[in-house]
Amino acid sequence: MNLVEMLSAAAAKYADRPAVVHGERDISFNRLDEMSSCFGVALYRRGIKKGDRVALLLVNSIEFIIAYFGIVKAGAIAVLLDPKYKPDELISLFRDSRPRAAICEIENPESTILQVKKRFGIEMLVNVAAHHAQIDALNFSDFISVPANEHIPVNLTDEDPAHISYTSGPSFSPKGVLAPHGNMVAEIGISASSFKQGPTDTVIQFALPMHHVIGLTVVMLASIFSGSRLVILNGVSIDNLLAAIERHKVTMFFGVPFMHSMVLRKIETEGVKHSMGSLRICASAGDILPIETVQNYLKLLNIRLINFYGLTETLGHVTCEPVNGTSRPRSVGPALSGWKIGVEVPGLTGGRSGQQGEVIIQGPMMSGYYNNPAATAEIIKGGWLHTGDTGILDEDGYLYILGLQKDMLICKGQNIFPSDVEHVLCQHGSIADAAVVGVADKMRGEVVGAALVVKKGVRPSEDALIKFCLERLANYKVPKYFIFLDSLPKTPDGVVDKVLVRNLFKT
Repeated sequence: MNLVEMLSAAAAKYADRPAVVHGERDISFNRLDEMSSCFGVALYRRGIKKGDRVALLLVNSIEFIIAYFGIVKAGAIAVLLDPKYKPDELISLFRDSRPRAAICEIENPESTILQVKKRFGIEMLVNVAAHHAQIDALNFSDFISVPANEHIPVNLTDEDPAHISYTSGPSFSPKGVLAPHGNMVAEIGISASSFKQGPTDTVIQFALPMHHVIGLTVVMLASIFSGSRLVILNGVSIDNLLAAIERHKVTMFFGVPFMHSMVLRKIETEGVKHSMGSLRICASAGDILPIETVQNYLKLLNIRLINFYGLTETLGHVTCEPVNGTSRPRSVGPALSGWKIGVEVPGLTGGRSGQQGEVIIQGPMMSGYYNNPAATAEIIKGGWLHTGDTGILDEDGYLYILGLQKDMLICKGQNIFPSDVEHVLCQHGSIADAAVVGVADKMRGEVVGAALVVKKGVRPSEDALIKFCLERLANYKVPKYFIFLDSLPKTPDGVVDKVLVRNLFKT
């Protein structure tokens, strides 16, 4: 089954029931199927063909979902991008994916997408914002004013890619994950089954972007597959989140540890002001979940916080604690149906219970990195995906994530690769060398710390460096702390010693 067939089956089964609610707007399953068909027809009429890439740079919205399904109905490949990216980041990602069209929200002529449009020969922009006379883009509403039943002569197979999502790795050396239709539908079904999700559920999409694997697969697509009602809540206000849970009688709330910590802090300081009794699932992924967060959820809300684990390359999650059962502290649960997990221990074969090593995974994962066979061969070996994460399996097959082998830090659930930040800092005229590390932060998990070597006689202010980075990096990648050194500490083989650099921020 492909994603087009999945949506068609949901529309036939759930018809005029509300599929998505966003503010005062809602859309039924039938209407979602119809409007996404209009979008696909409009793309086809304007020359978009099977295999073409169409960039999708939107915040969570009904328009995102319509456009996503419309792109795949046209046989094209949706390129899922963060609308917060700055020009340098977007240029790098466009250089990799080469989209022919882009769906975005353009509110002024200085928009990032307009700055990079001509450079990459993007032929068409579709703008979901109100029409602006100085912006050369097609209005979203006008664009989809075409017959929904017009035939698009495209034959989709399970192996055809539905979208490219980037690994949250270095945006200046991007790796685009190719998500085949068949594997996507398989993983969506696995995800829904793991949470026992169905048409009686109401799922809230809060602060998990649809361009990210959890927000896309585990929240948005699994809800459509299951006939659940999806409530989109923009912004990061915990007050609004708790009020929406009560108002909509939400049954499922997914987040990253930072979001769950914010919920607890709000309740600890102000008490429980809204009814949370409708919730049957609260779950966390994206970072190691502190045991204290799990304990406080149970203490303050009488809710068991479930831990699960996956990667962009696995198209969704591959483990999950049992919905009905007892939690094992710090575990992300066993492998879900359809997935296999192992732990590869250097120098040993068949590493299993109690042995620490690299987590390897087999199942309905990506087909590879877009136009990057070398990188694909490095991560997929013998049919197993090598995650770069360190873990242990217990005797019952429960996985415990101990850390990351990659040079990466996680801030509020967002993966940040230090090489991105180092690349930008070294472009500043006063910086001779830079080393970026994660600095522990109780609420955010980690924040960015930068150790800098300046050129002789020149030392910029921290404010100037922050401003410089903000112009070139998504906000969450910008350093919070700076230290200045005469030289960066190195290991005996000449590599920057990130352990020593990290320790400098503790003193």
